[in-house]
Amino acid sequence: MIEVNNLCKSFTRVVKDESNKKIKKLKTKKEDFLAVDNISFSVKQGKILGILGPNGAGKTTLLRMLAGILTPSSGNIKIANHDYSIDKNAAKCEIGYLSGNTKLYGRISPRELLTTFGNLYEMPSEKLKQSIEDVSEVMDMKNFIDNRIENLSTGQTQRTSIARCLIHSPKVYIFDEPTLGLDVISSQSIIEFMKNEKKKGKTVIYSTHYMEEAETLCDKILMIHEGKIIANGTSQKLKEDTQTTNLRDAFISLASKGGELYEK
Repeated sequence: MIEVNNLCKSFTRVVKDESNKKIKKLKTKKEDFLAVDNISFSVKQGKILGILGPNGAGKTTLLRMLAGILTPSSGNIKIANHDYSIDKNAAKCEIGYLSGNTKLYGRISPRELLTTFGNLYEMPSEKLKQSIEDVSEVMDMKNFIDNRIENLSTGQTQRTSIARCLIHSPKVYIFDEPTLGLDVISSQSIIEFMKNEKKKGKTVIYSTHYMEEAETLCDKILMIHEGKIIANGTSQKLKEDTQTTNLRDAFISLASKGGELYEK
């Protein structure tokens, strides 16, 4: 369902030029760096892959490339048998992408938002109307679907964001920190939603800082540090390999060793 091969993304940053320390006022220079460094993995249909790593590890850059928002510097992506290098638009139609900082239009209602996005996907009128009703039920939105988004709670707004990803019934979900800042009940409803979508055969890539969530939800875990994969396996295997009892300690152990276990 998802195939990623030798994916890289480079950016340019400004750094201090310390080549001549005798100069009192240091000059700056530009240098290229790899935010994502030669990453390869695959995810089968009906599976949930957790992407774990600290801030600056390259998780969001990776997810944006998978969603077709950023263009890789090199490498190849296939989503639902659509090769990004051949037909990116066809691949993007199979994706529901939720970024970590999604902003919604505050002055319209969730129903109006879903209608707008359904029209962007050129959904027939009757099909779109039924899809809005179905999504509203799945995300428990019936009590606020016609309220202005600017008046919704944080949890309701996040459910609206996810509903936007569901409206065209994609085969793949890419979620970047979907439960960040939510209360326990709202977080649990989103986790249960992902479990139910998995049962329907949907594929989920799920980035989170919450190791406990990933441990209970994900079929496999991809750990990223400084743009590189340092671990790829089930949570149980990663804990066994690092002789730890939880993913948090497993990640710390792997990061300190620079991914030596993964390289083996």
